[in-house]
Amino acid sequence: MTRTRSLASGFLSFSAAAVLALTTAGGASAAPASPSPSDEKAVPSIVRLAANSAGAADYWTAERMQKALPGDVLAAKAIDRGNNANPASVERGKNAKVKASKGKATSTTSVDHIGKVFFSMGGANYVCSGNAVTSENKSTVSTAGHCVIGGPGQEATNFTFVPAYDNGKAPYGKWTARDLFTTEEWSSSGNIAYDTAFAVMDPLNGELLTDVVGGSGVAFNQERGLFYTSFGYPADKPFTGLTLKSCAGTASPDTINPAFGTQGIPCDMTSGSSGGPWFIGSGSGGLQNSINSYGYSGSKVMYGPYWGEAIESVYNDASES
Repeated sequence: MTRTRSLASGFLSFSAAAVLALTTAGGASAAPASPSPSDEKAVPSIVRLAANSAGAADYWTAERMQKALPGDVLAAKAIDRGNNANPASVERGKNAKVKASKGKATSTTSVDHIGKVFFSMGGANYVCSGNAVTSENKSTVSTAGHCVIGGPGQEATNFTFVPAYDNGKAPYGKWTARDLFTTEEWSSSGNIAYDTAFAVMDPLNGELLTDVVGGSGVAFNQERGLFYTSFGYPADKPFTGLTLKSCAGTASPDTINPAFGTQGIPCDMTSGSSGGPWFIGSGSGGLQNSINSYGYSGSKVMYGPYWGEAIESVYNDASES
């Protein structure tokens, strides 16, 4: 029987409990449905949610931020709604890259454009990780799909991004969201192959997000098996969630559930890192090409979705909004 890491103990489990619902039924991994020709060519539609940002920044007091639960627990509920992901459903389009944008922030203790994401859902407060990316609106943040939508009627509220969060400090303020974007595949069925979302932030003090902290370039439809560096704010032991951490390694397929079409890299980050960025190459200066999504019990590997044509479409809509 395949077992996933416990989200409560937080070994390495971004969507771990969610995968449990798929891998323990009958003691075997879930078998994907056979794709039809139309499935192979279909590109999921885009879900856009208007976010009411009124009072969101004030809502996130230091105490609430400290007590927020890792958003990873939401992935279990989302994927439990059903997952029939298969490699053919993640369509690869043309190679696409968008260069990074520079801001004026100059943090020396963290990475300016990477931060924590705080939000409420279903009467509880949660925390994930996120990253400001270059965009036409200069206001777009990437994160995990399960940090935005946990299922029908389970949309994030009070969504706030704190770039360069460090030991409880918010050196560039708290940025509230006006719109949230993800794929229909994630929103409707919790398909782990599409566990990515983008949030568009409100201006703060008359300035736009990436004008202040800069934004990572992004890449879509790239070759598999690249070398990546991932970042996040792991909160479960041995980590505290107070500082930014990273992992690095060459990506390889998920052999436990190959139907997911995801890739994994060596990593020991724990819950709270969900939504943190994967950069191609070493360090935080490369193009972002995935996010922290899930892991399995007893295996220090972080998995992330393949950024193909569908997620590129979501990014484009968010960037242009």
